[in-house]
Amino acid sequence: MIDSVICEKLGIRYPVFQGGMAWIADGKLAAAVSNGGGLGVVAAGNAPADYVRGQIRVAKSLTDKPFGVNIMLMSPFADEVAQVAAEEKVAVVTTGAGNPSKYMELWQCAGIKVIPVVASVALTKLMTRLGATAVIAEGGESGGHVGELTTMVLVPLVCDATDLPVIAAGGIADGRGAAAAFMLGACGVQMGTRFLSAEECSIHPEYKKKILKARDLCTMVTGKRLGHPVRSLRTNFARNYFKAEYSDMSDEELENLGVGALRLAVQEGDSDNGCFLAGQSAALVNRSQPAADIVREVMEGAEEVLKGASKWVR
Repeated sequence: MIDSVICEKLGIRYPVFQGGMAWIADGKLAAAVSNGGGLGVVAAGNAPADYVRGQIRVAKSLTDKPFGVNIMLMSPFADEVAQVAAEEKVAVVTTGAGNPSKYMELWQCAGIKVIPVVASVALTKLMTRLGATAVIAEGGESGGHVGELTTMVLVPLVCDATDLPVIAAGGIADGRGAAAAFMLGACGVQMGTRFLSAEECSIHPEYKKKILKARDLCTMVTGKRLGHPVRSLRTNFARNYFKAEYSDMSDEELENLGVGALRLAVQEGDSDNGCFLAGQSAALVNRSQPAADIVREVMEGAEEVLKGASKWVR
């Protein structure tokens, strides 16, 4: 079995994190991943604090294993959700879409292990100085909010910039990707898109269908004009939004165009008005299965690849 320092630090069996997918990664999915030996994560997204607290308690009712909460720092409810995480004393907080510096002391005083998503060497070094437990190096292949660098480039840069454990994310959906991440210096992987196919994932059937049918050129990035690009499936909504970015529409109108689009995809499967967030690895996802099976399959696949590496080196 793959031995990783992050497993010892977090009390998990496999070095597999489930990504914090807004309106998707609820307490049920997080518990299923944690029960399967990985680290399940409840996503706060843009949800209010009461919703997040409720999902944390759902997870607590379904598992006695460690799980985390992902806090999107761009959320208007970030301050309240940060406090909820501290009050509920979740095992881990992961963060995205920003710099979590102002919350670090709050979480650390509550005994929470803080593992921020980083998309640059500079943020990596800052999080190291502030006492993060680990960092997640997430490349632009991922779904949702994305940075400029690819996983292949970002992960070794981050590994060279810190002595903290590094979790690789972005474009990883099977054992081959996990094995590559370990060879780049990571000690674990985070996957979001792969878990969209999990049986415990409560997205609309149309959303899951789109993931399972996705091909190699299935995603696109929008939102660069506003400074917070996101990767999603190529739907009518995504194409229209991309066109609007290069029109004379005001930034305010453009921002409003995306309000509620993710929830329309998640809850209603609305192909015309919904934003179906997904990473490039969607093309590698071809069947639905229990979350625990996904975790185990990815790790077993990585072991097989790594054991066979001797055929390339003599």
